[in-house]
Amino acid sequence: MTSTPKSSAGQTDTPPSNTPSWIRPVAEDSIGPAERAALNDYDGIAEGYSAENETSLLNAYYERPAMLDLAGDVAGRRILDAGCGSGPLSAALRDRGAVVTGFDSSAKMLELARRRLGDDADLRVADLRDPLPFPDAVFDDVVASLVLHYLEDWTAPLAELRRVLTPGGRLIVSVNHPFADYLSGGPGTNYFATRQTFDEWTLGGNTALLGFWSRPLHAMADAFTAAGFRIVTISEPPPAPAARELFPDVFADRPSGAFLCFLFFVLQAD
Repeated sequence: MTSTPKSSAGQTDTPPSNTPSWIRPVAEDSIGPAERAALNDYDGIAEGYSAENETSLLNAYYERPAMLDLAGDVAGRRILDAGCGSGPLSAALRDRGAVVTGFDSSAKMLELARRRLGDDADLRVADLRDPLPFPDAVFDDVVASLVLHYLEDWTAPLAELRRVLTPGGRLIVSVNHPFADYLSGGPGTNYFATRQTFDEWTLGGNTALLGFWSRPLHAMADAFTAAGFRIVTISEPPPAPAARELFPDVFADRPSGAFLCFLFFVLQAD
């Protein structure tokens, strides 16, 4: 599932917008048991979030193009889209000749993905915190687009993603950039801690509570290598060229066009 991070005021290298109006940060001590039980439930905001994702700068003109660039030539490759949401990345990979399977924990998101991809698309309800419903070594690549930062513990999820990959297969990952998280955390934020923050998102007239886990870069690298992956690429890419024309005000004070927002990895299964 995708996400949109918050920016830090006064930092020209952080995400190029203030916190969107549909995102409201929530203090942890205000969250009760009922709210925690419904954490990260995208079903209610699926329609609104999917529409936002189609054209937003950070998703449509930054994160998704970067994932496609890192994937490269995917013609004929069997790809698992882990946390596929409403399917925009799956569709783009399929258009490039990949054979795509997707899963998501939100049944409503999968309903939207099926509308996009067709009734014959291989889409399943599954959660990265549980064993995946796929045999061993059946995918050439896995793409995990803005999904791992919803998880506190990456050990079992990464082991499952490694299991379903062929030897030498790739895991292509995007997550909220840990230093951007640190800059937006305010006084007293510990970059080296694994910590959770919460947002309330209101889209399409519906509201959901989302929780995100931030961890330092070395903790991410340790988790990847412990799961049997070799880090091939760490990327902090610029947005797609069209972004400058579509969002001129955003880039007025960013001559290079670069900013901290998401962090990208290409990992190879050893």
